[in-house]
Parts: sequence; C-alpha cells; structure tokens
Amino acid sequence: MNQTFCKDERLCKKNLIKKLFDEGEKHFYYPFRVISLKCPVPCKYPVQLLISVPYSLFKKASDRNRIKRLIRETYRKNKEILYEPLEKNHEQMLLCITYTAKEIVSYEIMTGKIIVLLQRLKERNAEVGR
Repeated sequence: MNQTFCKDERLCKKNLIKKLFDEGEKHFYYPFRVISLKCPVPCKYPVQLLISVPYSLFKKASDRNRIKRLIRETYRKNKEILYEPLEKNHEQMLLCITYTAKEIVSYEIMTGKIIVLLQRLKERNAEVGR
C-alpha cells in the first residue's frame, strides 16, 4: 500500500466537517477523542481525516503543530489497518482525531496508540457491518 498522505485524504470541506460532528459516533481512546462517520464521500480514498489539537491545552502553535505532525506521520504509516476492510467493502469514512492529553508523548508511544485506535475502529466497523 502507498504510504502517502495527500490533500485528498484530508477532511477540508465545511459541510462534511459539520455532518461529521453532527451525526458521527464519538469514542474516546486515550489520549485521543475520535469521531467517525461512514458515508459516501466524493473522494477516491476510503478515509478522509481531520486532526485537531486544542489551543486550550497547548498555547504554543509550535507544540500543536508538532503533535499534529506526529499524529499525521503515525497515521500515514499505519493507515492500511483501516483502509483494507473499507476498500474491500467499498465503503468510505470521515474521521476526526482530537488530541486530549496535557503533555506531548513520544513518537513510539504515539505510534502504539494510533495502531490500537485504528484496530478498534476496524473492529467497531466490522460489528456495525454485520
């Protein structure tokens, strides 16, 4: 699988973001709050992702940007966990990951947490699909 994270994979459209926050399922996997919604999206990728780090937790933009880069990188490396079952079933998903911890975690810890998050989303989607 291609390990890129291009512009089409980012959730940018305001109407889709509003739909995600209004209708999406909310889950909490520490240190992330996740909102997911299965819906057809005018995109060739199975998942469109929005990453958020609140200003109230990290006042410095450099800290927020570092956390977003870490999340983006770990997602990019491990997205096939979620992509394979969605592509197989010809489904698409909107996804928002919000970082909620009060400290910046290391890359290794972030990778482990993102992998667990993606596996749980995969399992939850498999249950809903039945």
